[in-house]
Amino acid sequence: MVTVPESTRVRGFSGRDAPSFDLIRKCVHCGFCLPSCPTYRITWRERSSPRGRIWLMKSVAEGRLDLLDPVFAEEMQLCLNCRACEAVCPSGVHYGQILEASRAQLVQHRPQSLRERLYRVLGFRILLGDMRRFRAANKLLRWYQRSPVRMLVRRSGVLRALGLEHAEAMLPTIPERFVVPDGRFFPAENERRGRVALFTGCVMSTAYAHVHEATIRVLTRNGFDVVLVSGQQCCGALHVHSGEPELGRDLARRNIEALESPYLDAIIVNAAGCGAMLKEYPQLLNHDHSYAERARALAAKVRDVLEFLVERGLTAQPGALPWTVTYQEPCHLAHAQRITQQPRVLLRAIPQLRLVEMAESALCCGSAGIYNLLQPDMASALLERKLDNALATGAEVIVSANPGCMLQLEAGLRARGLRVPVLHLIEVLDRAYTAATVPAARALPVAAE
Repeated sequence: MVTVPESTRVRGFSGRDAPSFDLIRKCVHCGFCLPSCPTYRITWRERSSPRGRIWLMKSVAEGRLDLLDPVFAEEMQLCLNCRACEAVCPSGVHYGQILEASRAQLVQHRPQSLRERLYRVLGFRILLGDMRRFRAANKLLRWYQRSPVRMLVRRSGVLRALGLEHAEAMLPTIPERFVVPDGRFFPAENERRGRVALFTGCVMSTAYAHVHEATIRVLTRNGFDVVLVSGQQCCGALHVHSGEPELGRDLARRNIEALESPYLDAIIVNAAGCGAMLKEYPQLLNHDHSYAERARALAAKVRDVLEFLVERGLTAQPGALPWTVTYQEPCHLAHAQRITQQPRVLLRAIPQLRLVEMAESALCCGSAGIYNLLQPDMASALLERKLDNALATGAEVIVSANPGCMLQLEAGLRARGLRVPVLHLIEVLDRAYTAATVPAARALPVAAE
């Protein structure tokens, strides 16, 4: 273990975002979390398990280990924050809370290189700090992807020099049309059953705008008015997961101001990570007297679209899709929100569709927000494992419910030279509704380039 010089030592946690010692000591070190932990399953190393990381946190909190110890920093960053451990913990340890707080402590106290500071300012403050800037950047990215400049940049070696070669290869294809929260209203078809707001987010509103469009069609077909409430921002999940909780709080407050309304029956989310973050706004803002109660009221209305459709029931009958599919469970849907059966209920509601379960469907694919950019080796190992399990089912389509997972799976399939479509589950349901009126729509979709 590397010794931290006395002059730079930081003993214990401090400040509002210090990990709760009460939560840390709830861990009884039973080991139930070990089989569910992706990094432990790859490394078989105790310190790379939830139990091991909690021991490190406890050691820092008690002053036995320096906050800046390289092992502590390495393990806090190596964790995917998939929260699979939470779903099996008999003691009810809120692992995600103490991990995110530990990362915030590292960002606060650990010296950052100029490159890291630049990336944090550019990514978290400038691009994700305001969705108008984010959409403008996506328009520029769309031009880049369609112009000869991309090939010139790739050949020049500048991406490798900046450490962006892997990130550039992971970029999704940016479409011509975005879904902008501009106040538009989409009326329910047939009998009206309520009014909902669609949370637009960042990546979903740009790279996956077609998923938003499918979500609107499915909701209106099942009797719900859909509103694209203006003023929405990024949910803040990437900020909070990366040790920037104050930036996440600012975005949470802006989203609360935009979305709180007595005229909305629900706030619908189709990205697992965003849904988990919105539902956890009360914890994020629990010390903010002006927003704590408003956060609780908002979170009570948040529903993942799959959760919502099963709660309310489908009033429109899907058409037949003679596909064989397998379902990859997003971590923040299965573990953080505990939504596991609803996606399967909806898939089984589609006539002629055959669901083949993959092995380890709930084991993280390695995406985890921007984890696949920061920890490419571990992310790649998990991706290869996930693809092996998915392809072993013989499925013609891989279904998921989170943009990060879909990006990761699509990139892995491209690297293998395979053209297996990866679809959001709401797209499959939308396709089934189209098949009810247009039989030609039953054909298999073409995989993304």
